[in-house]
Amino acid sequence: MRPSSEDETTAGTTHALDVLEFPRVLELIARYATSEVGAVEVRGARPTAEPAEADAALQLVEEMTDLLHEREAWSPGPIPDLREALRTLRLPDSLLGAESLAGLGVLLGTARRTRTELLAREDTAPRLARLAESLVSDRELEEQLGRSFDETGEVADGASRALKGLRRTLRDRRAALVERLERYARDLPGHVRVPDASVTVRGGRYCIPIRREGRSGIGGIVHDESASRQTLFVEPPLAIEPMNEIREAELEEAREVERILRSLTEALRPGSDDLTLSLKRLAEIDSVWARARYAGSHGGQRPRLGEVSGRGAYRVVEGRHPLLLVSGKAPVPFTLNLEAGESLLLVSGPNAGGKTVLLKSIGLLSVMSQSGIVPPVGAGTVLPCFADFFAVIGDEQSIDASLSTFSAHLGNLRDILDAAGARSLVLVDEIGSHTDPEEGAALAAVVLERLLDQAGLTVATTHLGALKALASEHSGVVNASLQFDSEELRPTFQCRRDRPGRSYALQIAERLGMPPDLVADARARLSDLDRAMEELLADLESREAELEVLTRAARAREGALAEEEQALLDRRTSIERREAQLERTARSAEEKYVRAARRRIEDAVERLEADYATALSRLRSHDVETSPEETRQSDKELAAAKRAARSVVERAIREASGRTAPVREAEDLPELEAGVRVRVRGLDRVATIEEVRGDRVILAAEGLRLTVPATELEAIEFDEDMTSEDRRPGGAETGPRASSGEARPAIQARAEVDLRGLRVDEVEPVLLPAIDAAIVADLPALRIIHGKGTGAVRAEVQALLDNDRRIPNYRLGGPGEGGEGVTVVEFANRTESGNE
Repeated sequence: MRPSSEDETTAGTTHALDVLEFPRVLELIARYATSEVGAVEVRGARPTAEPAEADAALQLVEEMTDLLHEREAWSPGPIPDLREALRTLRLPDSLLGAESLAGLGVLLGTARRTRTELLAREDTAPRLARLAESLVSDRELEEQLGRSFDETGEVADGASRALKGLRRTLRDRRAALVERLERYARDLPGHVRVPDASVTVRGGRYCIPIRREGRSGIGGIVHDESASRQTLFVEPPLAIEPMNEIREAELEEAREVERILRSLTEALRPGSDDLTLSLKRLAEIDSVWARARYAGSHGGQRPRLGEVSGRGAYRVVEGRHPLLLVSGKAPVPFTLNLEAGESLLLVSGPNAGGKTVLLKSIGLLSVMSQSGIVPPVGAGTVLPCFADFFAVIGDEQSIDASLSTFSAHLGNLRDILDAAGARSLVLVDEIGSHTDPEEGAALAAVVLERLLDQAGLTVATTHLGALKALASEHSGVVNASLQFDSEELRPTFQCRRDRPGRSYALQIAERLGMPPDLVADARARLSDLDRAMEELLADLESREAELEVLTRAARAREGALAEEEQALLDRRTSIERREAQLERTARSAEEKYVRAARRRIEDAVERLEADYATALSRLRSHDVETSPEETRQSDKELAAAKRAARSVVERAIREASGRTAPVREAEDLPELEAGVRVRVRGLDRVATIEEVRGDRVILAAEGLRLTVPATELEAIEFDEDMTSEDRRPGGAETGPRASSGEARPAIQARAEVDLRGLRVDEVEPVLLPAIDAAIVADLPALRIIHGKGTGAVRAEVQALLDNDRRIPNYRLGGPGEGGEGVTVVEFANRTESGNE
């Protein structure tokens, strides 16, 4: 049944929080705060029953954690505890002291800076920004207070012009009086003067020390005496009037200070509510900052709060007891998963096995989460949101009330049965203990069955074997235990679901030296059910230990295989990188070879042209007449020789680059004898064999004699209807025609090459072969399409053309030719210069 009033629920939850040591957890977190008001805010945290409210508080901490990850050194700044001063400020005609006013100046500065910092993060930290919106920002008043007080919190000289003048006058008068008294003391007779005496202040008056016996000769006012009564501190007559003037100036200074304090108080009074709210908001921000730093210290993750019903799914991943984290002992994390509807967890096992620690951990993790504190849990944790908490842990007997431990235990259980509901978390340690085991087990069983139906989630620990059978009788009951090392007889604190724990009482007794016969007799006294249960659990533990060994071995093997696989992957990657490097090196060498071969072609062609020009000049210088027909024949022979040279070198380049056909077998070659017509593969020309010299053949083609390898020759297939003109050298078969056998690579000469879409470093491998093919094919011009774009490709084209001595002339395209997106290379000048 539900309680009739909220007070009863509050009392139960308060008692549970104390039993779980939640105040100790809060005190631990409060140490992270920068101010006392922030620490007070932390200490006042209490769990809320509303999931949305609790989740909002946790998200606020998460936003602060993200801020600290970005700016590790950021903090809210100094927040003075001005709660009492602000209450005074709200009273009419009240006057704040210098310390309070100086503190309010600090508060204004902290509020302004924090407001600026957090509002700038509205996109990434919207909740923190909303918290900072109400912080007051008054730069003018802040600066006025800052000028009015020094580092010690006293009113500064610069607080007003009048105060500055008064204090300067006071300093001058005091200095003058001290100097006058020092001269006076030095001039005193020896029987009056005190050695090494100096001017001192007694009762706010300047005095000099004199011997008692000289009192009658000095006069003045005695203000004090030494402990021995032999020295008197006297204000001599010459100091009385100056001291009165100083006193009047001090009173005037005090009046000016009071005026300043009252003026500042009146300036602050209209904003007292805003200042009070700002202090409250800064305390909340400091509390969030402390909770974020605490979360960072244990590395926990924000849990997801489940549905409002306390009977929702419960899942803790890598949970740890928060107080054990700071105890110097590393707590063993536990993982626990309960499905919706599993509302009773029964934890059993031996003494000192960690059951009570687990019980408190379960309670504290929920209380902390619902109080806006990130608990020490891992990612994936899901917790129901409970409305109230009940806990029966430890010995709560009362001598005053004449209650035994068992009576106190029953009283607490009665209160829980009266108050617990569907959104309650109930924690009971050693239920049914402290009385006869059989009766205690029976009573505990009926209480747990009632709580199974009534409470949201009940977690109970027990030593009673009879209670372990509840899981087989009710679907909502789950057995659990904390693992125990049966060999070493020590706890491992590993939580295991669906496994009741053994007590190990007889094993521990045997290990501690109890007589074996007594242990045997005790074992014989166990009921058949108890013995069967112990044997079953022992067998399960043995099998589990064996499985654990096999699992570790399998994981070790898996790790070794993973390392080997990674090593193979690394080796493969290394080989692929090496292959890529070798390919780049080979490609670079190939490109260098090709460029060198082209330079050799150009040099050979230029030398041939030069020799031809020299020979022609000599003939003309000796007045040797040559007919136009002879000149044309010479030009023709020169052009053929140039083509032959280029073709041979191009063939060598293709072979070196791996772009030629495989070496031909002997049976693929034409018949090698004088008079046979053949085609030269690299020249696309028909020639007649004049002589065969081993693997070299001398050919006659268009008036030239060529020596070429036999492997460069192809047989010619003549159609039956071809004329004799077609069959002669230079006839119809001079064009590119493949034999019926193997296809041969031929230079593809085109009048246009398209470079659009290429990068600058891809231009040369495409453009130079196109120029070579155009020259070999005696094309009159080559149209290079490079587009406009950024002009980088066009600049690369023109640079290559400028460095190619075979190019007589080039220009940008004209109207109708592509304009600046096209460069036209003109070869006609070379041909014409040789044919004139």
